[in-house]
Amino acid sequence: MTCNPDLLIKNIGILATPVGSSAKGGKEQGHIELIEGAFIAVKDGVITGVGKANNLMDFKPAENTKLIDAGGNLVTPGLVDPHTHLVFSGWRQKELSLKLKGVKYLDILKMGGGILETVGKTRRASLEELISNGMKALDRMLEYGTTTCEAKSGYGLNLEDEIKSLAAIKELNRLHPVDVVPTFMGAHAVPAEYRENKKEYIRLIVEEMIPRVAREGLAEFCDVFCEEGVFDIEESRYILECAKAHGLVPKLHADEITPMGGARLAAEVGALSAEHLIYATDDGIRAMAKSGTIAVLLPGTSFYLGESFARARTMIEEGVPVALATDFNPGSSPTESLQLVMNLACLKYRMTPEEVLTAVTLNAAAAVKRASTIGTIEVGKQADIIIWDAPDLDFIFYHYGVNLVRTVIKKGKVVVQRHERKEI
Repeated sequence: MTCNPDLLIKNIGILATPVGSSAKGGKEQGHIELIEGAFIAVKDGVITGVGKANNLMDFKPAENTKLIDAGGNLVTPGLVDPHTHLVFSGWRQKELSLKLKGVKYLDILKMGGGILETVGKTRRASLEELISNGMKALDRMLEYGTTTCEAKSGYGLNLEDEIKSLAAIKELNRLHPVDVVPTFMGAHAVPAEYRENKKEYIRLIVEEMIPRVAREGLAEFCDVFCEEGVFDIEESRYILECAKAHGLVPKLHADEITPMGGARLAAEVGALSAEHLIYATDDGIRAMAKSGTIAVLLPGTSFYLGESFARARTMIEEGVPVALATDFNPGSSPTESLQLVMNLACLKYRMTPEEVLTAVTLNAAAAVKRASTIGTIEVGKQADIIIWDAPDLDFIFYHYGVNLVRTVIKKGKVVVQRHERKEI
């Protein structure tokens, strides 16, 4: 049967993709499909054909078919960033000098800086300002190959401004080519006005914020910062169980700064993902492997804060599916580049290029419940595709610190086309 695609990508040097519609752990994380001399056919934003060039005769271009010559370059699925704090107002570049002097992240928070400084600026920002800031960040993400990202609230920390932040995320998803997946994170910190009455703030989260967010369909997930001096294990459990009762899927900032047992808690509450995990214990890692909880690791945060790196190799060997994300935020990881994160994961986590590719495509898609539609290049999946300025997968890890994306295709449409240098 001959199909007339509306987009045909030919002359692909190597097509590299994981396969399937669920997260991969253990040895499976490093198993990807490599097709030399490949093509991809797309119709109505969906992949209709993938294979070697000698099968191209079944996909005849029509008069209106857009032909793209990949130039013998590498092609992969679009990148998925499953952990960002996209919506905020106010960068915090002045904290860099404090970090260089050895002031710790939680100490900056106690001084009224950190998250709480951004909270004040975000509260004062209009909805339009938050959308404008988010559009700029999404533009940068897209340039670096991110085609889907998760976005957390958490810089409002009151009912009005959390709702405002989630409304901004909803509008960004409508306006921008990047698909934006919303997470409610009212439990990102205890705001200054509740510092002496944390119980009342938790009551506000579970009795007012979560029901409103769920009722208005403003988020799919609920995340909590489970950390010393923020929300402890039982407080985090209580908030996530309340979120589950309202239909929000649990996620958890776990064991980022201290080994509090967040990884085990994530497994116990059935969290889709546990995130950071720098100090996750062996017991917590095994519990995550048993529960199927995805580890979303954030090497850019470790790099920027000068902290230890999560034990990615141990997690993979124990069978925990590992995803990677930028943790884009104004304080601890001010970068929109998943490419940088991929480089760090290879060099600091000792993950193989194949494991990393799975981590930023299929596993990342699974961490935002999108693995049935994105994260791989297979027939029936959404046509989110990257053509790289690279001959093979190894090259994008070897040649670091530059943007190696040549073309980004989102839902079958070219949304980024970086110009190649012309020979003189």
